[in-house]
Amino acid sequence: MSVVQSRRLLNIISLTGIILTISATIYFYHLGVFNDMNSLRQLIGHSPIAGPLIFILIQIVQVVIPIIPGGISLAAGVLIFGPYWGFIYNYVGIVIGSLILFLMGRHYGKPLIMHLVSDKVYQKYIHCLDDQSRFEKIFAWAIFLPIAPDDALCLMASLTNISFKKYSAIILLAKPASIFLYSWALLQGGSLLSNLLIH
Repeated sequence: MSVVQSRRLLNIISLTGIILTISATIYFYHLGVFNDMNSLRQLIGHSPIAGPLIFILIQIVQVVIPIIPGGISLAAGVLIFGPYWGFIYNYVGIVIGSLILFLMGRHYGKPLIMHLVSDKVYQKYIHCLDDQSRFEKIFAWAIFLPIAPDDALCLMASLTNISFKKYSAIILLAKPASIFLYSWALLQGGSLLSNLLIH
């Protein structure tokens, strides 16, 4: 296969992935799963195989196309599947979505990133890209702790010289902590609010 053919194949695969992601987003949006917990529960149902797969797909979609705050879907995973399996499904979906996001940014470059990242966030972090070592440290901490727009930084990381292998290692090793902290904080906050309303 020639270079031209391989690039054409990659473009077709990328375009197919984007079309499938947009189609899935529109489908889930019309079902109301992005703003209604009951709709999400009904969609997932009680199937031990289809339910988790659909939820993981929803998590991938919300990372690539951020329709809802990631923390909400994290909490939904724990509430629907329990703390252990909810964590696993959240982790799998978010990791896959983060890897796709990086590959999209690396393939389509700055024009795509400017469409998906707000100007405020872009201007805040763009100066860090000049110092590769500094950016990698900031990026690793942002992924480890729920203190920064990590999806936006995943896209911006694609503009640097960081290798996909190193990027993947940071995502795989650092994501569990932020997923756990997000889920725990939201669930604790929800329990506290419920107790206040009841009493």
